[in-house]
Amino acid sequence: MRVVVVGGGSWGTAFAVLLREREHEVVLACRDAEQARTIATTGRNPRYLSTVRLEGVQACAIPDAPIEEADLVVVAVPSRSFGEVVAALPGAAPVLSLTKGLDPATGERLSTLVRDRPVAVLSGPNISEEIARSQPAAAVIACDDPELAVRLQLEITSTIFRVYVSDDIVGVELCAAAKNVIALAAGGADGLGLGDNAKAALVARGLAEMARLAESAGGRPETFAGLAGMGDLIVTCWSKSGRNRHAGELIAQGMAPDEAAAEIGMVVEGLTAAPLVRDLARRLAIELPITEGVCAVLDGVPLTDLVRRLMARQPTTE
Repeated sequence: MRVVVVGGGSWGTAFAVLLREREHEVVLACRDAEQARTIATTGRNPRYLSTVRLEGVQACAIPDAPIEEADLVVVAVPSRSFGEVVAALPGAAPVLSLTKGLDPATGERLSTLVRDRPVAVLSGPNISEEIARSQPAAAVIACDDPELAVRLQLEITSTIFRVYVSDDIVGVELCAAAKNVIALAAGGADGLGLGDNAKAALVARGLAEMARLAESAGGRPETFAGLAGMGDLIVTCWSKSGRNRHAGELIAQGMAPDEAAAEIGMVVEGLTAAPLVRDLARRLAIELPITEGVCAVLDGVPLTDLVRRLMARQPTTE
């Protein structure tokens, strides 16, 4: 396939390498023209995964990308930029979204912003640094068009990256957005030194929140036990490379949310997603106590107060 990967961050870079290894023609389209020129001349991304060799991957600025000639456009940009990027795409090639979050302007799922062309989403426990080192991983592609899902599965899956398919695009997208919020809370547990029991309980109840949210919006229960649900939640809450977990840890240690994001130096999607997930839950009339608590902490409530509040909730059934 001729593939344009829009977004020169760590995940876009790692995914371009995956596609190159499958012998596709890959163009990595960056928002920063200077970054693109450096990749083209040195074969390395100067900002993300800088030790990964990108020979065989072309690079250019987004306006110069051959999107009209592409067979597939992979979008790997922050959620705040997703709507603007997909609205400006020329041609009619299918879009594969790698972005995990909701649209900050509308609170909608990101795939709903793609108009007049097929769209699929890829999600799962995919730490970009590990994938770029060719360590084994798996993901799910969700799409309303089963033929497109299977075609993408066959073109992307390899001996190091196993791809499954699903038609539950609602469940996969909402799990991808909500798990980052739970990861902020898990990082907070790490920062406070609450121990493994507390963190495991928090993550388990976080998975219950994700399931409640997605089911209320039309997702299916099996999605939450799969790669986009439990799989992605586990790696996001435990990986030392996880931005959201790390941000939660820094906030628990006294940093303000914007200071934590600046310290990490990359987009922390959970900070954007938390109020959007909370507002969606309120519209659906469901309770997400961990998400509500994360939003309270982001608004200035001490994290220790949140822990006491969650532990003091009325006892109930699981």
